[in-house]
Amino acid sequence: MQTHLRGRDMITTQEWTKDEIDTVLEVAFDLKRRRALGEPHPLLRDKVLAMLFFFSSTRTRASFEAGMAQLGGHAQFIESKTTQIAHGDTATEIGQILGRYNDGIAIRQVDWGVGNGYIRAVAEASRVPVLNMQCDWYHPFQILADLMTIIEKKGDPRGLTIDVSYAYASSYQKPLSVPQSLILLATRFGMNVRLTRPPEFKLMDEVVDQARDNARRSGGSFEILEDFDEGFRGADIVYAKSWGAMLTTTDEEESARIASRYTDWIADERRMALAADDAIYMHPLPADRNIEVTDGVLDGPHSAVFDQAENRLHVQKAVMALTM
Repeated sequence: MQTHLRGRDMITTQEWTKDEIDTVLEVAFDLKRRRALGEPHPLLRDKVLAMLFFFSSTRTRASFEAGMAQLGGHAQFIESKTTQIAHGDTATEIGQILGRYNDGIAIRQVDWGVGNGYIRAVAEASRVPVLNMQCDWYHPFQILADLMTIIEKKGDPRGLTIDVSYAYASSYQKPLSVPQSLILLATRFGMNVRLTRPPEFKLMDEVVDQARDNARRSGGSFEILEDFDEGFRGADIVYAKSWGAMLTTTDEEESARIASRYTDWIADERRMALAADDAIYMHPLPADRNIEVTDGVLDGPHSAVFDQAENRLHVQKAVMALTM
């Protein structure tokens, strides 16, 4: 267990060692147990987390606010439109000022080509840890919750096969951050990772290269498939969700037109039957029901989505307790 994490930023899990991530998971499981038993754990008494949102949220806001309250602190919700950011407050000023008022800064900024750079600029200026609540490239807390859920449901993740797959959605062109973070962390824990996507829905080359290197170092594997059904076949975990064709076009309407070619990429009962008998289905939510995934899968016996959502609370509390 690592004890030197005070003051650390969490922008991507790739910048934390495996031992450090193991520490986060160990603390998360302990905090989950303590909450189940009703044991108070005010580890951040009198601490304040600034939460700056450029993008709407359900689970992220609710879980961070609840987590800070359960740790004895306070979460300060800041909607970017209610600030002076549009009138000139720079990332440096946000980092300097919020870092002096608060004990941590959490940011959600998913605009393509903007989000990650903005969060890193705030972190450069801040004297307190900066936590990435989701950017255009990474979603570290979602993926830590995913790994926690896989361990709960399947045990040791080494050697398990996970299908990280594109699925069609009509609502909007979703960020690349979930699949990118997922292939990075799963490959570090010795999993056999399938990235299944149409040719237009690639992930960033540098992320794919890092995933391949992670797999080589951990003894797992990494492969890319373009056949939706083949990705399901024999998988222990199916993680099928939508993302946009950002690396093919930055025009959202064009991305939507490209996506319309793949309306048959839906996680349904027939596809789940191709996976292992005890496979679990995962999704970060919200899902486009009966478009991205059927009700029968999302609400069915293979689904782990609500345990997955709960674990956001526990991993976030663990990172906040360790870093703030």
